[in-house]
Amino acid sequence: MTHTLLQSFKTKIFAGIAALIPLYLTFILLKFLLDILSQISLPMLKKFSLDQIPGLGILLTLVLIYFIGVIVTNFLGKKIFSLGEKILKRVPFVSTIYSTLKQITETFTGKASDAFQGAVYIQYPRKDLWTMAFISGKSNTENGETYFHLFVPTTPNPTSGFFLMIPAKDTVPTGMTVEEGLKTIISGGMLAPEKNPLPDSK
Repeated sequence: MTHTLLQSFKTKIFAGIAALIPLYLTFILLKFLLDILSQISLPMLKKFSLDQIPGLGILLTLVLIYFIGVIVTNFLGKKIFSLGEKILKRVPFVSTIYSTLKQITETFTGKASDAFQGAVYIQYPRKDLWTMAFISGKSNTENGETYFHLFVPTTPNPTSGFFLMIPAKDTVPTGMTVEEGLKTIISGGMLAPEKNPLPDSK
């Protein structure tokens, strides 16, 4: 009886921890982001003695981010930003960090998904082992058979991978958008759907 009560107590404790940790981490992340937004514009607010107004720092930073977005989406702004990126990517170590973070950011903002036409499963590197790939293009043989040009990313860093060309008939649609597929890759499969369209193993 005592053992059963102890086991029940331990189960409830672990269940409580499992429920509390995601909530706590979400709170910490939101607080961290809000603090960053406040700190970015804090020097400017202090200069005009406006740093005591609650929420003003966050609002000012969001306005600043919006104007940066306006700048980098026009022709001249794109050119300047692209030049800055080229310089940054030539700096050892920094270039690796920047490229990885940019890829992850573009994945969650949906920008990277525009480069691909779809997400499919293929048998790779051997039969009965399935991996996810993204369609980057298509071509046809002289006999009219369609081949998919596929990018097979590595996990959790989808900035590197392999290029393959295989018959379209040998692929299985994932049923996911490209953005959902990229999130699955980055999470190492943790964000993959519980059901998949793959055939049963023989």
